[in-house]
Amino acid sequence: MYDYAYTARETDAIERLKRWYSGDVHDSMEALGLWGFLDGISLQGSLAPGAVIVGPAVTVLFAPSDRKGEPQDVYHNAIDNAPAGAVMVVDAACADGSCSGELMSTGAKTAGLAATVVNSTVRDLAQVRDLGYPLFGTAPSPVGITGKKEPKESQVPLTLGRTVVKPGDVIFGDIDGVVSIPREHLVAVADQADELGAHEAAARRRILSGEKLQSVWPVARADGVA
Repeated sequence: MYDYAYTARETDAIERLKRWYSGDVHDSMEALGLWGFLDGISLQGSLAPGAVIVGPAVTVLFAPSDRKGEPQDVYHNAIDNAPAGAVMVVDAACADGSCSGELMSTGAKTAGLAATVVNSTVRDLAQVRDLGYPLFGTAPSPVGITGKKEPKESQVPLTLGRTVVKPGDVIFGDIDGVVSIPREHLVAVADQADELGAHEAAARRRILSGEKLQSVWPVARADGVA
């Protein structure tokens, strides 16, 4: 299992990121020349209004398989042994079928996971939402996976569109989507998000006080750069 012992600076960065939303986070990444959006993946389960999920990635990779009987031992083991507060990130786009639904979400929530992010369809959404679990996926589908695919590896890098998710990278998710932050850039992204968030808060106050939007945004920095 990957070592999830974060430094004090990294832990502080994760806590600071929880004050923002995915737009702030990805804007901050782009300002640093980074990209982390998980394209096509959106919230399918439950998340309270305004809430975000932030936690280290635990990864699972599926591959095509004609085996029957729900052979998900690799996935089950990853869920059962994930550190509390982690986010399960699953690449199951290799074949049709929903690898995550009510039982996987129940197991994940019981294990203390913050959320599950699936690069494929998901199902049992009424039950998952009733459970109050943040399940992200590409779309709903009742189709199962047996005879189509199975989990083959865990704790390996996943290539999801333009973004590579490695074990221990920090996953940020909200109602707008999911962003993956490389661990080596975590502190820099949090610092950038704090700066951007302060600019947005200042602009919001000015707009609410009656100033015109065009005169408010973008907020000029002290060095004269917007």
